[in-house]
Amino acid sequence: MGVMCTWESEKMEMEAFCRKLVVAAGKDDEGERNHHLVSSYYEDGEEKGTLLCVTSGVSYVGLALVNHLLQLGYSLRITVENPEEMEKVKEIEKTAEGKLEAIMAKLTDIDGLEKAFQGCRGVFHTSAFTDPAGLSGYTKSMAEIEVRVAENVMEACARTPSIKRCVFTSSLAACVWQDTAQSDHTPVINHGSWSSESFCIEKKLWYALGKMRAEKAAWRIANERGLKLTTICPALITGPQFCHRNPTATIAYLKGGQEMYSLGLLATVDVTKLAEAHASVLKAMNSNASGRYICFDKVIDSQSGAENLAKEIGMPKEKICGETSNSSVQRFELSNEKLCRLMSRPLRCYSEYQMK
Repeated sequence: MGVMCTWESEKMEMEAFCRKLVVAAGKDDEGERNHHLVSSYYEDGEEKGTLLCVTSGVSYVGLALVNHLLQLGYSLRITVENPEEMEKVKEIEKTAEGKLEAIMAKLTDIDGLEKAFQGCRGVFHTSAFTDPAGLSGYTKSMAEIEVRVAENVMEACARTPSIKRCVFTSSLAACVWQDTAQSDHTPVINHGSWSSESFCIEKKLWYALGKMRAEKAAWRIANERGLKLTTICPALITGPQFCHRNPTATIAYLKGGQEMYSLGLLATVDVTKLAEAHASVLKAMNSNASGRYICFDKVIDSQSGAENLAKEIGMPKEKICGETSNSSVQRFELSNEKLCRLMSRPLRCYSEYQMK
């Protein structure tokens, strides 16, 4: 009867074989490619039990992501900001079967983040936090904090040798706010689109400004430090009690909601589908996933859709769809085709409306 090797021993044998290939090839390009292929093979196959970290793990997005990753068999470490959040973790731990641990780490503390990331293979930065001053809404100062937090998380990732991948949650708001008075704007909003910084400042769209600047800061540090990064730009995040459980982001995202609706740019994504997208992107980073991904599953393109959304949030419908029709306004097309291709599933890949 043959002897079945353990996963660890098989990996060691393959790595030894790989080193021989590199030496035999004089460390030429072919040898390096062989080494990369072997490494990628093991990273692709290591989901079972792999330790990952989720920042703000008890936030609305964080909880959905944690639950999904646990179902996939990952081991998780989540960061929480205070003892009250630590209490929430106990409910998750009951069903986590020892695959979940929480650590207190403020997003403003690089050293604390580095400690939280030690031993993890990947990090999900959910970019989910509330105004530290306890004020309602998303202010200009919060936009500045968002950027500093992004820089801290990326720097901590770069300092941690075990970290191989980072998935950063940005926002569709970082993509959609175009200055239509400029001649160079495009009718299609996709993974290559960025909101206009000057337009966001002029209109006081602090949420969009904060998300855009934070994401750009993440890309800058990732490029400088050689860190493998992807970013996901979700539409308005919905799901069970989303406005009650995620009020700051919901209200802040909808500042300028009437204009987004009139331009065909108001979209939503269910939080569970967003969690699935995060996991899919992380796994695919070992092969072909790179860059930015727009994530939405519904475009609010009718008055009835806008009214239903307003009802869910508990705001007057005029705050979203206004009082008159905007059919004569030039409309954009939203495209998340890149994410659809990666996930190989029938997510909605574009809006029905194109620029008229």
